[in-house]
Amino acid sequence: MLKGLGGLWVVALGLLLGCRPASAQGTAADYERAATIGARLKETVFRDRITPRWDETGSRLWYRVRTGPSASEFVRVDAESGTKSAAFDAVRLAAALAKATGESVASGDLPVSALRYEDAECQLEFRFEGRRWKCDLSTYKLTEIAHDGDGAAEEPASDRSRRTGPETELVVVNRTAGPLRLVWVDLEGGRRPYGMIEPDATARQHTFGGHVWELVNAEGETVRRCEARDETTRIVIGSNDPKPVERPSMRRSGRSRNRDGGSSVSPGGVWSARLVDHNLIVREESSGEEFPLTEDGTAEDGYGADLHWSPDGRRLVAMREVKAKEHLVHLVESSPKDQVEPRLISVPYLKPGDTIARRRPRLFDIEAKREVPLESEALFDNPWSIDEVRWAADSSRFTFLYNQRGHQVLRVLDVDAGTGAVRQVVDERSATFIDYAGKTYAHWLNDGELLWMSERDGWNHLWLIDAESSNVKNQVTRGDWAVRRVLHVDDAERQVWFLAGGVVAGQDPYYLHLCRANLDGTGFVVLTEGDGTHEVEFSPDRRFFVDRWSRVDKPPVTELRASENGRLIVTLEEADSSLMEAAGIPRIERFTAPGRDGTTEIHGILVKPSTFDPLKRYPVLENVYAGPHDQHVPKAWGGLEGMRAMAELGFVVVMADGMGTNWRSKAFHDVCWKNLKDAGFADRLAWLKAAGASRPWLDLDRVGLYGGSAGGQNALRGLLDHGDFYKAAVADCGCHDNRMDKIWWNELWMGWPVGPEYAANSNVMDAGRLQGKLLLVVGELDRNVDPASTMQVVDALIRADKDFELLVIPGAGHGAAESAYGRRRRADFLVRHVMGVEPRRTETN
Repeated sequence: MLKGLGGLWVVALGLLLGCRPASAQGTAADYERAATIGARLKETVFRDRITPRWDETGSRLWYRVRTGPSASEFVRVDAESGTKSAAFDAVRLAAALAKATGESVASGDLPVSALRYEDAECQLEFRFEGRRWKCDLSTYKLTEIAHDGDGAAEEPASDRSRRTGPETELVVVNRTAGPLRLVWVDLEGGRRPYGMIEPDATARQHTFGGHVWELVNAEGETVRRCEARDETTRIVIGSNDPKPVERPSMRRSGRSRNRDGGSSVSPGGVWSARLVDHNLIVREESSGEEFPLTEDGTAEDGYGADLHWSPDGRRLVAMREVKAKEHLVHLVESSPKDQVEPRLISVPYLKPGDTIARRRPRLFDIEAKREVPLESEALFDNPWSIDEVRWAADSSRFTFLYNQRGHQVLRVLDVDAGTGAVRQVVDERSATFIDYAGKTYAHWLNDGELLWMSERDGWNHLWLIDAESSNVKNQVTRGDWAVRRVLHVDDAERQVWFLAGGVVAGQDPYYLHLCRANLDGTGFVVLTEGDGTHEVEFSPDRRFFVDRWSRVDKPPVTELRASENGRLIVTLEEADSSLMEAAGIPRIERFTAPGRDGTTEIHGILVKPSTFDPLKRYPVLENVYAGPHDQHVPKAWGGLEGMRAMAELGFVVVMADGMGTNWRSKAFHDVCWKNLKDAGFADRLAWLKAAGASRPWLDLDRVGLYGGSAGGQNALRGLLDHGDFYKAAVADCGCHDNRMDKIWWNELWMGWPVGPEYAANSNVMDAGRLQGKLLLVVGELDRNVDPASTMQVVDALIRADKDFELLVIPGAGHGAAESAYGRRRRADFLVRHVMGVEPRRTETN
């Protein structure tokens, strides 16, 4: 007993004396560390990421890995045996290249883009300074490859950016006679110009591994397309180098699209259809005869370019659409660069409750030159969207996906092509909402079976549907975990490959693992092992996969595994973070505690400053974002520079996902339904208090929060509903009233028609309840969230006679607080009102 009391005395003494308030916070030195955290993190972690390059046999791969600030290794792997070896002698190759070209290149920066194996001989191909080379690795003799004139890029590139890898750089040397425009091809295939490169000039462009770039000449021709490697990518365009590169078609599979005056040709080429004045004109290609298929289309209710021919070319499905009612948001650019007077900018922007476009499928018999009326239109008479039109192989019927406005009904409908009869294949319903934006998946195995995603049993799972009877054949996956993303369906083997969260007991339920299941519901297996979140990349024949896994507190491990059973073949790389530890940058800390119900685990992280002293007490900042479309606490290894920068000022910065966010159970998610003001606060407060109980260095008497967009809405709500706990908040570009924000996001979570719940959740309506210190930040040209949403909060606060601060940034868009000035003002505000000291950004202020 005495020994126990002595232990309690030691703890009490530590609490009274040991955990003293942190001193010298908010100083110039703190601001300097915050400003330079990105630079201090850079070049501190190596062997953390690779891009595997497979040979044509699918049994060997090679990759390049950075091993230090200016060092790399090239590694060759035999996937069958699991053996690793150096791909070639980089020093010897660099010397051979210098001898052949007269230009030196560092051995750690060799521009290798292909490694080809031929029996026992290994040859290396690469491009350097606009010339292509082949190297015999038995002698390291270089042979220049004659230019084939095909305008090929450094390596085959996708039609758009499909992967966002690590930060890297694209270096472009323009040795043509004219300027070249650098264009980024984004994730949707859109092309965004990034400036001109003059003749004989070199441009250096920040990018990410996997991003696709094009170089366009003065005639508008794409002369080179390349995909950025994870290491620096160097491109040299010579005067006689490239011919124009044809841009990939962006047409979606199975859908014929044309613009007014364009043409869509039927399978077999017998017919073509085009739009003229919102109506369809059909042409018989052999005779050239044309006839109007429709004559009732108007500008307000016309036929569109979304055309779907039956496989036999005899029938056509077209979409007819009533236009949405225009809703303009008016922005004032107060300080345009090219004139003194302000400029009015009007942006189309639908809001909850607005009249939206109304699409209806129309079926035509081309040979009979007539429309086949669709029966039972009540099954699809109130669409949010109608898409995914699919014809049966025998042209007897087609199906489409109907998403009803209000997002409580999602149907797959089947139409008999001869009679127009409509029946339901799937009728998905929810008393709250169907998360169509994140949890919709439909894969036709044949014309009689559909693999369907649903939360009908309370978790996001896959179901096999009998399309003829509309009955469930079987549940493919089941359990208290969620299918996150389907990666591949093997129709022949009747297997599905997918990523799942919560599938490994004892691990964070948000960690992704690769899984496989048979479509009859048997054979479920988890193919990845490490306690972390996983990203996988398959070999071309899918026999192997590269698994990169990590946690916020564990650098990445990269493994090669067998797809058949997940067997570990060889560990390719383990990241080296020793330089980061040497620099005194602490790892992120994970923490889990029960939420509001006392049982559901809430997962979050804590970010400490590099000057952390466990004997001091630190004020706490919560980085809040409770948008229900996703989960938001980082799970994989990464810099988290923004949170680290705030921590360097002398805070501990925390973040947690409460109820109402995505990717747990349906019940967990449903907390947000018509209740966005909840924002999981009850869970995150319980989590924070539990963290404080075990970590005396957390000062829960000094807690603030900050967030942007939905997080801006949450940050203000923290002071409105929990002002007894939070002392101050910075709300950036918040959607403070869901009636004022974009239509899709708000109708999905708040429902339709617009009901009294919208006003009940409004920060504007509750502004008079403000406690604590508030800074509102808004960009005057925010096209994402109407800036008036913030200004209406301002109006309500003034009417309620509340003190607050407002920062309007001229010319800024969404996320104005992430500008340099916005970040500084946010930091100063939180240092002043949470830390309780005046900011000392310099030694003299």
